[in-house]
Parts: sequence; C-alpha cells; structure tokens
Amino acid sequence: MDFVDQINQLADRVLKMKPQLLTEEATKNALIMPFIQALGYDVFNPSEVIPEFTSDVGTKKGEKVDYAIMQENKIVMLIECKGVNDKLTNHDTQLIRYFHTCEAKFAILTNGQIFKILYRFRRP
Repeated sequence: MDFVDQINQLADRVLKMKPQLLTEEATKNALIMPFIQALGYDVFNPSEVIPEFTSDVGTKKGEKVDYAIMQENKIVMLIECKGVNDKLTNHDTQLIRYFHTCEAKFAILTNGQIFKILYRFRRP
C-alpha cells in the first residue's frame, strides 16, 4: 500500500472512530500513531519515536511534547496531539514554543483529523 492509500485509509478511520475517541490518549492511539507509522517510523522504537519528549522553554521546565521523531540521533519532527474534538487554534503557541527549543525541521499540531504543519526553512 502506498502513502496516499494509507492516508486515505486513515481518513476513513477518523470518520468511523470519531464517536468513540473521547480522550486525547484515545486519539493518539487510534489516529496519530497510525499516522506516524504511515510516515515510515516505528512507533514502538524509542530511538525513532520518543513519546512525552521533554522540551523545556525558558523558565518553564518539564514541558512535554507528545512525540519527537528521530533520525540519525537528531530530532527531525515534533508532534503535539489534542483530542479529536479539540479545536487547534487554542494550542498554536504551545507548539511554536516547543519548535523553538530544538532543531526539528517540522512540527505538527493535530487532533487526528486536522494537521497544522510548521516547517523550518534553512537556506544553504
């Protein structure tokens, strides 16, 4: 199955499962982890996917982003998750704070059906 097919399958999954996804954790398990797998990462390998990654921001210590995605021992992506029924507009600044604390090239804020993607552009 190619990537497009996997994403279409995940979209169908959102529609079918949404009424049962009552918590953020349920959303992560049913929608976000399969999305990370579709991207080609092993969600059960902590050298690739680090859940609850500590991302200290200024004087705020112990801040955690839901997932940090690693490649070659470097953080390449942060994923902050919310419940499937949560509006993402209330959480934009949270992800931006996390994004500025590391060298990740991408950051995603998602509720499993809407994905807001930040990209860090670097000139050569």
